[in-house]
Amino acid sequence: MKCIQTKYLDVTENQGSRIKAWVDGTKFSVIIPYDYSMDIPKLHFKAVKALVEKYNLDWDISEMVLGYIGGGYVFCFPQSIIKA
Repeated sequence: MKCIQTKYLDVTENQGSRIKAWVDGTKFSVIIPYDYSMDIPKLHFKAVKALVEKYNLDWDISEMVLGYIGGGYVFCFPQSIIKA
């Protein structure tokens, strides 16, 4: 199953708050500045979009499902659903 994880990165001496998005098991990752005008899930999805654009991935992210894990989110593709 492909999924994209995101997490909040706190302020440092050199940088403001940021959001990181990555795909486990790959070298795909991106960090975007924190946009305080957006609600949190949409901001994390903005990082997902930036990751897909950065690597020119041919992934349809228009219907991803969202889950929360400590400190961030997981965005999964609907074709990953398991039916009981």
